[in-house]
Amino acid sequence: MGPSAIRIAGVAGRLTELGHRVVDDGDVVIKNMEELKVVDERARYLPEIARASAIIARKVERIIALGHFPLVLGGDHSIAIGTVSGLAAFAHTQGKKLGVLWVDAHGDINTPETSPSGNIHGMPLATLLGYGPSELTSIGGGSAKIDAGNVALVGIRSLDSGEKKRLKETGVQVHTMSDIDRHGVHRVMKKALARVTDGTDFVHVSLDLDAVDPAVTPGVGTPVKGGLDYREAHLIMEVIADAGVMTSLEIVEVNPILDEGNKSAEFAVELVQSAFGKKIL
Repeated sequence: MGPSAIRIAGVAGRLTELGHRVVDDGDVVIKNMEELKVVDERARYLPEIARASAIIARKVERIIALGHFPLVLGGDHSIAIGTVSGLAAFAHTQGKKLGVLWVDAHGDINTPETSPSGNIHGMPLATLLGYGPSELTSIGGGSAKIDAGNVALVGIRSLDSGEKKRLKETGVQVHTMSDIDRHGVHRVMKKALARVTDGTDFVHVSLDLDAVDPAVTPGVGTPVKGGLDYREAHLIMEVIADAGVMTSLEIVEVNPILDEGNKSAEFAVELVQSAFGKKIL
């Protein structure tokens, strides 16, 4: 339902107004949870998520190979496994590297062994770094899709104990909400962009709406108080646009059931506009 909500909020029209040509490649058909059985409580709905991720990876690889810009819309953050695997597969064929800017309240770097919930939307970054079930790490070929030295997390404020340990072990750059409070968005984003562009040829931005405070975006699956405010979120996207380095973008965690009058999806569209260069003046 997340992609539908963002479409209804007018994402295609708003991008067209900015001078872009938008082609809607449709949805990946995914079975509803009530149609599925949970085979492994440590990695819930793994077979279906692996199947959908493989399809997303092929779609994204095809789109970027054509020289187009992949904009991926989703419900939960597990779709990043497919998105980034497809981007990495194309980069590998070109002998190039991919950097990832991950804007999120959570680290998403759990594995089935460390996850308290077994929800795979808390595992995509770990998967992309080569940790976790082979059904996921093998999507798009190979194991690790990205180098931890080219990953930066921004807006973090909720980490499990296993995630804290893995973040320290891998050396992924982490910018918490406390860092943003102390140093401001500009300084944090300067460091984050320096990390994801260091020796890379492509930069993917993965934006989880729960990075934003639930007062602004209530329609997310795992809200955490104390997130980015309205202007901080826009400023992050404006800084990205000004840097001119973004080659793909995904927006996730839009849950219309939990939303208030499609408020979160509408804000998602605003952020997409800022990322694509909309300015106040």
